[in-house]
Amino acid sequence: MDDVVIGIDASTTAVKAIAFTRDGKELFQAREAYPLSNPKPGHFEQDSEHWWTALLSALKQVTDAVGAARVAAISIAHQRETFTLIDHAGKPLIPAILWLDERARPQVIRLSAELGRETIRDWSGKPPDPTPALYAIAWLAEHQPQALDDAAALVDVHGFFVHRLTGRLVTSTASADPLGLLDVKNGTWHPDLGAAAGLRPDQLPELVAPGAICGGLVESAAQLTGLKAGTPVVAGAGDGQAMGLGMGVYGEGKSYLSLGSGIVSGCYSHGMTTSDAFRTLVSPTGSGFMLETVLRSGMQLVDWIVRTTGSPSAAALEKAAVDVAAGSEGLLVMPYWAGVMSPYWDGAARGAIVGLSLNHEPRHLFRAVLEGVAFEQAIASEAMETQAGGKPATIIAAGGGTNCALLMRIMASVLERPLSVSPVNEAAALGAAMLAASAIGWFASPETAAEAMTAPPTRHVAPVDGLVSGYRARKAIYRDLYQATRDIHARLEAVSQV
Repeated sequence: MDDVVIGIDASTTAVKAIAFTRDGKELFQAREAYPLSNPKPGHFEQDSEHWWTALLSALKQVTDAVGAARVAAISIAHQRETFTLIDHAGKPLIPAILWLDERARPQVIRLSAELGRETIRDWSGKPPDPTPALYAIAWLAEHQPQALDDAAALVDVHGFFVHRLTGRLVTSTASADPLGLLDVKNGTWHPDLGAAAGLRPDQLPELVAPGAICGGLVESAAQLTGLKAGTPVVAGAGDGQAMGLGMGVYGEGKSYLSLGSGIVSGCYSHGMTTSDAFRTLVSPTGSGFMLETVLRSGMQLVDWIVRTTGSPSAAALEKAAVDVAAGSEGLLVMPYWAGVMSPYWDGAARGAIVGLSLNHEPRHLFRAVLEGVAFEQAIASEAMETQAGGKPATIIAAGGGTNCALLMRIMASVLERPLSVSPVNEAAALGAAMLAASAIGWFASPETAAEAMTAPPTRHVAPVDGLVSGYRARKAIYRDLYQATRDIHARLEAVSQV
């Protein structure tokens, strides 16, 4: 029958395999979780074999539910920047080092000095920061040189899975790009970045464009999953880019806003441009680029407020905060509880709550956090969209934060434009499925696949006229908050090291 594609989302905590029809309807979903290890402060690792076991189980469940004869292709979206080293048989030589890992801060400083900070940014599209794997690989070259030397290959999550599924050492440019080793303009491995990390050219997988067929499912994998041998395995993308595609952002005029534990926004750029204000990524369609901003402390700050204040729930705080006037009675929050990526790339940055008085209650803090997140996003979006060539008329929002009506009203008012809420719960997996559907000829391109498989927004949130001007004035004050507190944070950090 061949009327179903499977989109895979291998996130930081679990693999999800989802069967989609030609119109983007979800038929069946399976989820298999795996653990995360934190063996030392700042070290975050996983056993890659756990990924593989979870993938096999999830695919088996989906195949059993829909039937192997119906599955036309599979494609993979995944946690970005995460990587491992494998031998010639595909066996991991080290625990996978995750995107959360911060052990390589000294290597960020060293490589920035050796190659030039702007040079790295302009080659890779990524301002120097511990998140891209480039620096963790350099850490391995210093601390575990034998493992790096013995490795047959360095693989991202996508490359690891494709090697196991097809026997080919190949990954997608949109998957490898976040590693920080690519010449992002040309979609090839950058020799100087690889050499700086301590890699040999023969240790890097073959690169193909997203939406290309990487190979057919080998017999051993077919037996373990129930799928047909030879089922096409299609090159996917990192979960951030795939999520944007799954939300229908595949060309100019739209941007996406994922309101999760962290907040990720992105927009399409036809041309190549780099800046400290955003990261530049290979587009999941293989055409053009995606510009992306990341706020590490997003909706997890809501959980922090609930936990810290002893409030019964986020819903109770939101209900109380609705009656708090805009501006939270003089409070201003800089939401850098987990440092800051764009635009300052300062992992040592910390959050700030300015203006506290004895009259403030948890409800004021709750609203102030939502406002701070919105101010931060507005400034990030302005910088990103200016470089992309204009202000998109449409922002598609998704994630748990869209369920907070107060946040959505504040965000629309601070951004000064309406937000459309995507009905898609698993946008990254759907984005992968769109690439699979295009690769097997259901659609002429990933863009037409996205157009056909994306569900229309379920609701729209407009700016509140009475809030716009006041928030515009407070946003101008917020712009100065990082610089005003940076030196204080640096001095406190220095004292804590004594």
